[in-house]
Amino acid sequence: MRGFGLAAGAVSGGVALGLLARGDLTLDTGLGRTVRALGPVTFLIDASREIVFDVIAMPYLGRTPRALAEEISVLERGGDMVLAAHRTRVGTRLVATTVETVRFTAPTTVDFRLVRGPVPHVVERFTLHDDTGTTRLEYTGELGTDFWAAGRCWGMLVARKWEATVRSSLERIRVEAERREAVHRRA
Repeated sequence: MRGFGLAAGAVSGGVALGLLARGDLTLDTGLGRTVRALGPVTFLIDASREIVFDVIAMPYLGRTPRALAEEISVLERGGDMVLAAHRTRVGTRLVATTVETVRFTAPTTVDFRLVRGPVPHVVERFTLHDDTGTTRLEYTGELGTDFWAAGRCWGMLVARKWEATVRSSLERIRVEAERREAVHRRA
C-alpha cells in the first residue's frame, strides 16, 4: 500500500508540475514571494520609433498576421489595451500558455502584466527611445514566485526560458521594423 501512495504522489506531483509549466495552474499565495529582475535587454534598431512601435502593436491592435497566429490570440481588445494569450513551446511536446494584459502608449512604451501563467507575478515593459532616426528598444521587467527556495528555483527555470523568448521576439521585431524602414526610405 505504501508503494501505491508513493507512486500516486509522484504522479500527482508530475501532473501538477506539467500544469504549472503549461500555465494551466498558477499558485498565487504570496507566501515566501521572491521577485527577480528580467532584463534589462537593449536592442538597437535601424528604424524610426513609430515604425518599431507599429510592428510591436500590430498583432494586438490590428489583425494578427498568420505567422504569429499560433503564438498570439487576442482575447479582448480595447482602445489602448488588450488581453492576449501567448503560446510558447517549452519542450518537444509542451506548450506554455500565458494570459497577459498588454497596454500601449504610442510611440514610447508597451507594458505587459501577467494574468495567468507558470508563475504568479510578471510585469514587463518595452521602452522605445528615439535616437535620431534609429530606435533603442529597452526591455525590463520582474518575475515573482512563491514558496521561498523552491519558488526561487522554479523562477530561475521560468526566467531563463522567458528571457530567451523575449529576445527571440525582439529579434523578429528588429528584422521586421528594419525591413519596413528600408521600404519607407525607398519610397
